[in-house]
Amino acid sequence: MTTDGNANGNNSGNDSGNDSVSVSVLGLGAMGGALATALVKAGHGTTVWNRSPGKADGLVALGARAAATAGDAVRSGDLVVVCLFDHASVHEVLDPLAGDLAGRTLVNVTTTSPEQSRELAAWAERAGITYLDGGIMAVPQMIGGPGSSVLYSGSADAFHRYEPLLDLWGTSDYFGEDADLASLYDLALLAGMYVMFAGFMQGAAMVAPAGVTARDFASRAAPWLTAMTGAFQEYAAVIDGGDYTVEGQQSLEFSDLGDILAAGSAQGVGTDAVAMVQGLIRRQIDAGHGTEGFARIYESIRRPA
Repeated sequence: MTTDGNANGNNSGNDSGNDSVSVSVLGLGAMGGALATALVKAGHGTTVWNRSPGKADGLVALGARAAATAGDAVRSGDLVVVCLFDHASVHEVLDPLAGDLAGRTLVNVTTTSPEQSRELAAWAERAGITYLDGGIMAVPQMIGGPGSSVLYSGSADAFHRYEPLLDLWGTSDYFGEDADLASLYDLALLAGMYVMFAGFMQGAAMVAPAGVTARDFASRAAPWLTAMTGAFQEYAAVIDGGDYTVEGQQSLEFSDLGDILAAGSAQGVGTDAVAMVQGLIRRQIDAGHGTEGFARIYESIRRPA
């Protein structure tokens, strides 16, 4: 997918164009606290609120104002940033405050599904709230530093108006007016991450009976897996081309993971992570595509049985 807006990696703290913006941050967990800290350090007037007391103390010491209620926080900000536990908690906190939010811009960076993002955008539109949905591709310690990025979709006007401020958190990528696109991209990227992590843990479990620590295994797995990410673009070209017979590919028959499954079983460990991939491979082989390339397992996923 190509972005409709600019991708700006400027995290220098320059917030020109947003100097007069007052910001309210609702939710001060590890991520919400990191977002608020970046705003305060950049000189924005920042009001913070958290359901449980005490979370705002460090931010107040930096210069933030702690609001006694969520309503107080909302009424204090032109831009309201919500980083709560889940979709239900967003509605629980914001539904009673729809009138106070009317005319303001709401940036929701709570992890939600695409369907939930669309529902929140529709709710905001009915209430006269400008809505921008965000997916944070970083851990809290990365906010404002190298490698941090946040994906946005929803109001184009809101994104471009507040982009200098949003850039304080990381590279800002805009995917268009459909509010669900940032969430979809966010969850798709996380899907790849979690499957990779499961593969690492599968390998660590396999070597553990031989006396190999997870730390030792990680020292070999990290450079190996990093090198293998170079194959993404090659697989992407095959998938987009729709021809799994092009030369130079490793065939599905050669990719059979039976030996890995047998080795895991012999070590007395579970093989669920590898068995999942083997199932995708076998589905295509059984359908008569064994001589075609490994990338064809994409079809097992795209068209589930």
